[in-house]
Amino acid sequence: MNNNLIYVYCLTNSPPDMDVIEGFNTLVSLKIDDFHVIIKGVNDLEFSEVNFKAKLSDIEWLESNAREHVVVINKVMDKSSVIPFKFGTIFHSEERLRQFISDYSISLSENFNYIDGKEEWAVKVFCDRLVLSEKIDDLSPEAAELEKQIMASSPGKAFLLKRKKTELIENEIDRLCKLYGQEYFNGFEDLSESTSLNNLLPKEFTGREDTMILNAVFLIRKEKVGEFVSFVEQLKHTNEKSGFFIDSSGPWPPFSFISIKEKSDTR
Repeated sequence: MNNNLIYVYCLTNSPPDMDVIEGFNTLVSLKIDDFHVIIKGVNDLEFSEVNFKAKLSDIEWLESNAREHVVVINKVMDKSSVIPFKFGTIFHSEERLRQFISDYSISLSENFNYIDGKEEWAVKVFCDRLVLSEKIDDLSPEAAELEKQIMASSPGKAFLLKRKKTELIENEIDRLCKLYGQEYFNGFEDLSESTSLNNLLPKEFTGREDTMILNAVFLIRKEKVGEFVSFVEQLKHTNEKSGFFIDSSGPWPPFSFISIKEKSDTR
């Protein structure tokens, strides 16, 4: 089968150690100007524009190839700074790839200068509203005061106050989710060079029963990664009993902090 298309994983600005990319014997490092491009040859049956779009509906194919894309970039990233290309970036010829690199060489260099010595880390924060509701008197002075009134009231008045508190609890949970989400973000931002907020994902996408209240990525200097991770662990230990759960992961390829505008005719 003729692998007549060029699939691009990433760029580095130093010679990559191809030995670290075990299990991917088809990969090649192509030197173009001041950059090294990690590529492989692929065929029209999978990666022509029409066939690639059709393949995206094949979940097994998509997961396998998307996972390989990230794994390869991560392995290269272990030894070098990288500019990752989005999954499925295809060039029809080496000439077109070289022209792209030439056209955007200044922008590529600027991006390498920006991300050098930094890592991308992702943080997602979730809230278990049931757990939080059980701790609401400890976290909300207004709820705590209403509970005192309930305890001191006659049965009839207590019944009405309990209904009022039920409404208050929902409002207070919403308020606390916003408050804690912002506080978490501010704390991570203080340790970061740059940040990017992503959309909050519904439960059907997260596969969790709790509610996502923060979905963000942070660009961290490597010398601050230890402090960043320690801060995550501190927050986990402090707030999980109140119903707030933190999921952090990294380092990831710096997709969120690269600003290279690709030409529309790169395919």
